[in-house]
Amino acid sequence: MSVMCFSIPRVVYYGDGALEKLADLTGKRAAIVTGGSSMKRFGFLDQAEALLKKAGIESILIDGVEPNPSVQTVKRGAKAMLDFGPDWIVAIGGGSALDAAKVMWCFYEHPELSFEDIIQPGSMPCLRNKAKFIAIPSTSGTASEITAFSVITDTDNHIKYPIVAADMVPDIAILDPNLPKTMPKHITANTGMDVMCHAVEAIVSTAATAFTDPYAIQAIKMVLNNLPTAYNEPDNLEAREAMHEASALAGMAFTNASLGLVHSMAHKIGGEFGVTHGLANAILLPYIISYNRQFSDKYAYAEKILGVADLSEAIKEMNKKMNIPTCFKDCTEVDFNEAKFNDVLDRMSKHAFEDPCTLTNPGNPTSDDVKKLFEAAFFGKVVA
Repeated sequence: MSVMCFSIPRVVYYGDGALEKLADLTGKRAAIVTGGSSMKRFGFLDQAEALLKKAGIESILIDGVEPNPSVQTVKRGAKAMLDFGPDWIVAIGGGSALDAAKVMWCFYEHPELSFEDIIQPGSMPCLRNKAKFIAIPSTSGTASEITAFSVITDTDNHIKYPIVAADMVPDIAILDPNLPKTMPKHITANTGMDVMCHAVEAIVSTAATAFTDPYAIQAIKMVLNNLPTAYNEPDNLEAREAMHEASALAGMAFTNASLGLVHSMAHKIGGEFGVTHGLANAILLPYIISYNRQFSDKYAYAEKILGVADLSEAIKEMNKKMNIPTCFKDCTEVDFNEAKFNDVLDRMSKHAFEDPCTLTNPGNPTSDDVKKLFEAAFFGKVVA
């Protein structure tokens, strides 16, 4: 067996009030990266700035990161960092803000690089020459606070690129359940199913190990037990905390075991149609489980431990309870025009097949397999 590696943040602070740990930092300057207005509206940005000030750290704000962060946004943020010279980068908000901040960090440390230079997994040079990285998620889903992954969109070519680099694992992750408590119900649902997808794909990944399986199994258990409560009772801090921790646990699993076809396909249909990543994952997951069962006994392994008769059916039932459609053509979040779908299907399937996440999917799926799965998930057909 070849030598393996298991990597997670050096420090994870979690629990009610964990954000207060910002006041314990040592440094001079921090760049705070965030997305839209929610972190400002709910007072978390002001709180973060005040805590950094208490630590004697001057800060700047880099905001406006869009839901699918673009190469242009990343370059804009890196320029602001180059002008300011932070020794800490503090990303606070949803997965998009955290993902963007990671790649801003790369271009801050290595301004000579182009985006094309870091697309291939492992091609990013060493970080931490200028700054360390803190991730504070406001959603319980992407686990970007734990992982070596970032997803950035090339808006010119309508392609989402998963950027993979071991150095992008944050130095510190802060999991405070008071942040996700502010999420609207549909975001709770979509991000929660992203957690489920991370854990399920990590279980069946061809790179799964005895180190990653326990984290993935526990994350699935916590999602099954807590996501419906977090969805129906937004102020239930216990359920919020459990989902926040489940997200991190799933992140520990998949950042070391990688993912599979669900993410490969979600990246591409998201790039073409702008559908939210978590929602795309939730719709795709049951179809991919049905396809992958012929190649892996790990679903049965997980079902036995969890006491679940059929994981795919349990996921479908959870989706139904949270008003997540069973197929893309029934999705009202974006306009899934059938003519456009047919027009981009071949290109989308090819790009999904070439996505790095496909490499660790069970079996050896072909581009034609991916095309059939896209058609099944779009029209709600049984997987052939």
